[in-house]
Amino acid sequence: MLKLGLIVLVVLAVAVAAYIRLAPSDPATWHEDPRLVARPKTPNFHLIRMVGGDAMPPMFQIPPADLAARVDDIARSAGAQLLAGSVAQGHMTYITRTAIMGFPDYTTVMIEPAGDGAALLAFARARFGHSDLGNNRARLQAWIAALQALPVKD
Repeated sequence: MLKLGLIVLVVLAVAVAAYIRLAPSDPATWHEDPRLVARPKTPNFHLIRMVGGDAMPPMFQIPPADLAARVDDIARSAGAQLLAGSVAQGHMTYITRTAIMGFPDYTTVMIEPAGDGAALLAFARARFGHSDLGNNRARLQAWIAALQALPVKD
């Protein structure tokens, strides 16, 4: 009886892991506008926008199209896959996955003109679970740090 229970538990764990890995990601669900999104009730997200209570967007002294291209390069270099949007639109949503279980996180970036440069708005969130252990904030901070380290082209 113990062996049967253990087998059932293993099969169930494999089924859950397969669902997490293989569940489709609907762009209509995950490709959102960071300016308009409602704050989730769970702490598994990080939001950067020009609204009180959220992280303020970083400003860059480069044209919006250049910033969008740099964000895309950094995101893809970090292993993110583009789910929806485009660099040309300056509105992209990427999927990243955790190393062991493959939990998907979605990071939406929107580039807006700001003065002589551009602002980066973003909404990063986990699909599953209550907490992301700060992974979405850390990812956005790493992408922003990488952007700030790039030389400004004349």
